[in-house]
Amino acid sequence: MKRRTRIQWVGAAILLSALVALNGCDSGDDAGMTPAQEATYRVTMTNLTGSQPLSPLGVVIHTGGYAGWEIGKAASSGLERLAEGGDPAAFLAEAAGNADVLVTGSGSGVIGPGATANVELTTAPSQGLQLTCATMLVNTNDAFTGIAGLVIGDLAVGERKRIYVHPYDAGTEGNTETASTIPGPAGGGEGFNAERTDRDFVSAHSGVVTQDDGLVTSALDESDRFLSPVSEIVVTRIR
Repeated sequence: MKRRTRIQWVGAAILLSALVALNGCDSGDDAGMTPAQEATYRVTMTNLTGSQPLSPLGVVIHTGGYAGWEIGKAASSGLERLAEGGDPAAFLAEAAGNADVLVTGSGSGVIGPGATANVELTTAPSQGLQLTCATMLVNTNDAFTGIAGLVIGDLAVGERKRIYVHPYDAGTEGNTETASTIPGPAGGGEGFNAERTDRDFVSAHSGVVTQDDGLVTSALDESDRFLSPVSEIVVTRIR
């Protein structure tokens, strides 16, 4: 695929953000619930990296029968699309098709370094509620971050949980760091590719190498490196 300029990538990111905002997936139906029967949760993600943009956040509220990913197991197709291309739509569509998922939603834009994004979701309160959310580190091949199966059903109105989350490797694309395979502004190349060229299981991410550390074919430099944790998630029950 032809390499894009950073300006072109930013334009594409804005378009993606607009599409995500228009097509955010919501599998819950709150029309029949009164305010007393509703619980609203605000999920706030803060990008803790120095230079890695994060893609629009995909958020799922569910019970115990759903798992967005598991360490040591192959990523789903939806997670692969999110981790390689930054679009949460397929990940959320997969979730919405699971009987244990109650509601899903997405953020409206890219989360820059140091920036914060919020997603609010409403569902019926239950002690069994859990939260899963994910976003891509876009100047990588298939790195993502988020949380899977955080218990939130025990939160009273006004209470919150804070967690610092680590980077994961989806294991679906080799970490070549070449411009043609990095979709973010550092590369401007291809996003999702259905061919799996890595070990095909989710693992902790070891970080990027970059051209400054001897990988001469890398599109990344020292500024694109990241340490763990890469983001902070705060979940607040606001109703």
